[in-house]
Amino acid sequence: MASPNDLQFQEFDEAAELLSADPGASTLSMSASNTSTTAAGGGGGGGRGGGGEDVKLDLSEEEGEEESSELLGGQKPTGGFWTFEYYQSFFNVDTVQVLDRVKGSLMPLPGRNFIKHNLRSNPDLYGPFWICVTLVFSVAIGGNLSSFLSEKGNPSYHYRPQFHRVTIAALVIFMYAWLVPVGLWGFLTWRQGAERQIGGYSFLETVCVYGYSLFIYIPTSVLWIIPFEWLRWTLILVAMVISGSVLVLTFWPVVREDTKVMAVATVVTIVVLHTLLAVGCKMYFFQTEVHVLSATPITPTINMTIATKAH
Repeated sequence: MASPNDLQFQEFDEAAELLSADPGASTLSMSASNTSTTAAGGGGGGGRGGGGEDVKLDLSEEEGEEESSELLGGQKPTGGFWTFEYYQSFFNVDTVQVLDRVKGSLMPLPGRNFIKHNLRSNPDLYGPFWICVTLVFSVAIGGNLSSFLSEKGNPSYHYRPQFHRVTIAALVIFMYAWLVPVGLWGFLTWRQGAERQIGGYSFLETVCVYGYSLFIYIPTSVLWIIPFEWLRWTLILVAMVISGSVLVLTFWPVVREDTKVMAVATVVTIVVLHTLLAVGCKMYFFQTEVHVLSATPITPTINMTIATKAH
């Protein structure tokens, strides 16, 4: 039978190679003194108690990573916020994932949560960013073409590109896509602290849902160029129903655990802000101007005709 002195820890080459390959890996440090080892051999239970006190776990770094991942939706960026690697994880998606999320935003189904079925704990900023950029140019360029087509039969009209519309569209769309999710996330976080049974989403997940919900307005803004008001209002109604359903079906499971008044007020606020964005873009960028013909040039002609007949 082996003596207690023969029982000792040995360093394995494989563990040393793994640590050399990844020096930043989390390690578990277990220290046991010779005194506690001797006590374990002779005293049994008392030695186990003494050895247990020497086991130390350093989990402070992992706890910090878990706290930061709550804000980012499970992603753990590396490096400081001033480095490129910090933001690289926010764009860590491929084309298949982006197309799947765009498809999910176009076909909202009852009982199908966009975050759980499409994001799957991997929210991104790639899709929302380019959706917003594309929507800015589609709305601004479409508004310019709409003005040109509506004035096509007016001989006194001289077309001038209105570049300021790009700036206005960028301010409105990006403020909506970022400030509204910030406010909603902050409100849900506050309610989560007030009402313990209320769940919530991370900030990045909230921004991601709002960004993808705007995709339907890109083809809608292109079709708004057609100079028929009834068609434009029909398109905007369809787009608002589809896009608003994505938001309602996503956030209703979270807010319904709150009080009835607060839950209804939150959903109504989400829908109203979404409606204001759609109607505001339609009224500002695609408003058809109505021209009223003046009758003053016709009056001299009539007077001259009467004078000619009198002679």
